[in-house]
Parts: sequence; structure tokens; C-alpha cells
Amino acid sequence: MKITKVTMYEIKPRWIFARVSTDEGIEGWGEMISGTKTETVMAGAKELAQRIIGRNPFEIERLWQELHRSFFRGGPINGTIISGLEMALWDIKGKAFGVPVYELLGGAARDRIKVYSWIGGDRPSDVGEGALDRLNKGFTAVKMNATDELHYVDSYEKVQAVVDRVASIRETCGDKMAIGVDFHGRVHKPMAKVLAKALEPYHLMFIEEPVLPENWEAFEQIAREVAIPIATGERLYTRWEFKRLFQQGCVDIVQPDVAMCGGILETRKICAMAEASDMAAAPHAPYGPIALAATLQVDACTPNVFIQEQSLGIHYNQGFDLLDFIKNKDIFAYEDGYVQLPTKPGLGLDMDIDKIEEISAEGLRWTNPSWKNYDGTIAEW
Repeated sequence: MKITKVTMYEIKPRWIFARVSTDEGIEGWGEMISGTKTETVMAGAKELAQRIIGRNPFEIERLWQELHRSFFRGGPINGTIISGLEMALWDIKGKAFGVPVYELLGGAARDRIKVYSWIGGDRPSDVGEGALDRLNKGFTAVKMNATDELHYVDSYEKVQAVVDRVASIRETCGDKMAIGVDFHGRVHKPMAKVLAKALEPYHLMFIEEPVLPENWEAFEQIAREVAIPIATGERLYTRWEFKRLFQQGCVDIVQPDVAMCGGILETRKICAMAEASDMAAAPHAPYGPIALAATLQVDACTPNVFIQEQSLGIHYNQGFDLLDFIKNKDIFAYEDGYVQLPTKPGLGLDMDIDKIEEISAEGLRWTNPSWKNYDGTIAEW
């Protein structure tokens, strides 16, 4: 079998799909993230795709190494391009052998996958009502953003507002609901310590990205302040960037993103390294249907994954839902806060090519919100 063609699709609101075709008629699908550099990702993907034309799609590790190993390597652009192509190769291989991808990675390590639902937290802020809605739908875990703009040193009024929102979940749901609070890298070290300490009485499932990943040394200081598990990793690329976290030993939960960190096998390797350090994994997955399907394949065969982010209804995807681009919409059916293991070959998706081509023809220009602090300085988003 040989790779004959790679076709790229820009998909609103913020996804890039890759379709890898072969001379035996089997096609694989992958997903890349546009961020704010759609044209850059598209151009890079088309360039790297030429290097796999004519190659054997089963040689996934060999092709990954060839695509990754250049003088300048890693980073979000190369990371998402390689991730998208890699997951498409696994889709092809699974389809060729008639099994889900996780069966090629050691087989199932669990019976079902627990998921959590995103409920906002900054804008809008009615998280108590949102959490109760999820509880009534069977979810036992939610995640919310902690805060909106927060300066290096900011007011306790803003800290109290975060505490009040978390308290509203406890008031509506009691201790039945596990709560993850995402600082989203918006909080600088001085306020991160204050905010984490203020939230400690609410027995959180984790705090996510309490500081930006480049400020990794602050994890040790925050870990000394509170007993809440610390999660991070969505902005790290390849196992080499995660290595520092394992050496430091202060993070409790790694969150690699299968569409950013290098793909399915790279995510599995990162989680295995975390397991060796007695760390849990909760993969990041707020994007489109292909990325979510690929992440579920990793979850199925990875014992230290304890919960999975699900991206249905996430507000960043307004205008389109990930179900709009697949025909077998039951693949992501959640029941009592769990999703069943995938059973169909490859990634298990039946893509709606007509819909994909229709929306792709309209183009994509995703722009992140631009926030400013009270004094006009640029705030993290």
C-alpha cells in the first residue's frame, strides 16, 4: 500500500482536516489546529505532506521520525501538522486490519471512559446552573474557567468572584460533582498562589494551567501552597517538552493534546512516561470530531487516563458542532458521564465528505479574543 494524495480542508470554526488517500482505496482522516495561523498551518501541511507521498502508510513511527527530525523542530505549527498526518496514518492502518486503533496499541485497558463537561466560568459565569444541568444529564464531573482578565497582582474582589462561582456548584450539586478549574494560563504567579489557596476548601478535582507552561518553575511553589492536584500540558509538544515536568515532579496530571503534541502514539508515549512517574493523564480535547475520536483511542488503551474532556457544545465552536461533519453521530454518545469504547475500524468515523467540502469552500479565519487589563496592558486569553 502506498500513499497517493493528501487533501487539506479548512473547516469552520477553527479546525483543519487532512484526508490521506492510498492506492488501495483506503483513506485516513486527521485533524490539525489552526490557532490564529490558519494559512501557516495549511502551507506547512501541504509542504510536509509531499514527503509522505509514495510511502508505506503502515510505517508510522518511521514517517513520524522523518517529519519531526529537522534542525528546527517542535512547536505548535510543526506539532499540529505532524499530529494530523500521524492520526490519519493510524486511521488507515486500523481500517486495513479491521480493528480500532487502540487494538494496535496493546488493546483495551478499561471498559468505558469517564468524561467531564465544560460549563464556562468566565463569560458566561452561571456555572452553578450549568453544573446542575450536567448532573441531571448524568455527568459527575465538570470543568470551568477560573477567571477573565487578571493582572500580575490584582484585586481580592476578583479572587472572591472565582470562589463564589465554585461555591455555587457546591451549593447546587453538593459533593456529587467533581470540579476542575482551568486558570488557562491567565493567572500570573503572584495571584496563582492566592487563587489556588482560596479554592482549596472546595476539594477540586484539579487546577489546570495555574501558570503559563514557560513559567514551569512556579509549579513547585504552588504545589507547596496547596494540596489540589495540578494539571497542565495542552501547550507542550512531544515527549521532550514534557520531560521537564516529570523531572520536577510537581504536576499531578498531564494533559497532552493528540492534535498538537505529535499524534496518537506520541500521546500514548507521554502518558506512559507519566505513569512511570505515578502521574495521572487527562488528555486535552476541545476541538473537532477527528481529534476527539483519536483521543478516545488513546484513552481506551492507557491505564492512567482517569477522565476525558469532551468537546460537544463547547462555546468556542459556535456556529458548527463537531457532529455536523460525521454521519455516525452515535460514536460520541455519553451515558451517565461515560462514553463507550470505540468499536469500528481505525478512528471509527464515517466522515460527511459533502458537508466537509461545502464548508471548506467558505474558508476559515479563526481569531482568538483579544483581552486587556484595566490599565490597557495586554491580558492573557
